[in-house]
Amino acid sequence: MIAIVDTHAHLDDASFAGDLAAVMQRAADAGVARVVVPAIDRGNWEAVASLAAADKRIAAGYGLHPLMLEHHLDEHLDELPGWLDTHPHVAIGEIGLDFYVEGLDPSRQREIFARQLDLAGERGLPVIVHARRALEEVTLTLRRHRGLRGVVHSFAGSAEQARQLFDLGFMLGIGGPVTYERARRLREVVRTMPMECLLLETDSPDQPLHGHQGRRNEPALTASVLDAVAALREESAESIARATTANAARLFGWAVSSES
Repeated sequence: MIAIVDTHAHLDDASFAGDLAAVMQRAADAGVARVVVPAIDRGNWEAVASLAAADKRIAAGYGLHPLMLEHHLDEHLDELPGWLDTHPHVAIGEIGLDFYVEGLDPSRQREIFARQLDLAGERGLPVIVHARRALEEVTLTLRRHRGLRGVVHSFAGSAEQARQLFDLGFMLGIGGPVTYERARRLREVVRTMPMECLLLETDSPDQPLHGHQGRRNEPALTASVLDAVAALREESAESIARATTANAARLFGWAVSSES
């Protein structure tokens, strides 16, 4: 079995508190060898650090998510470099812009996003980016921060928007939405995009796959995302698994092996 990677799952969510060991066992049984868990605000950095310390299959990212804007203080931005100095991590994230939810001050979002991109550039770290109803501005912002690398997770844009991200050296995180036949634009992007830019994810516990509506999402279902991608591209699941696992290793900086 080729190891696969769930590059975006919020395992610190309260919905996993009672059965995380079983969740991780199901993931392993499905071939998921690593899970990247991005923090979303200062209040959950410790929880994410604890998960990563307790299970070598979990890799941490640390950042300040736009949806948690009301919780973010300038002191948290100031604290992030020191936190990275003392806690293992593979990325800065989850960070970005969200213009979908009302009441989130765009100017403050932009300030926090830009400061974290600056830090990623200084540290040579990849970024895990959230871009909901904000993909054009996110792309323009990344263009102003040349030399960065990362993933725009839960990509939902057009083929042209995807191409612009590829040109900037970014990958796309593809998860549950690709399993819905009505997601025609996304499915066409996935069918034709460069394989070296593709990552698999679940965004657990959110974004349930087709057939799993109303249920908690979890990393084991990365295997079902893999199958959907393989069917769209008319390639073997094994070849998609090998390529996406290598992509994740290259982006996040770990060694590739059959167990990676």
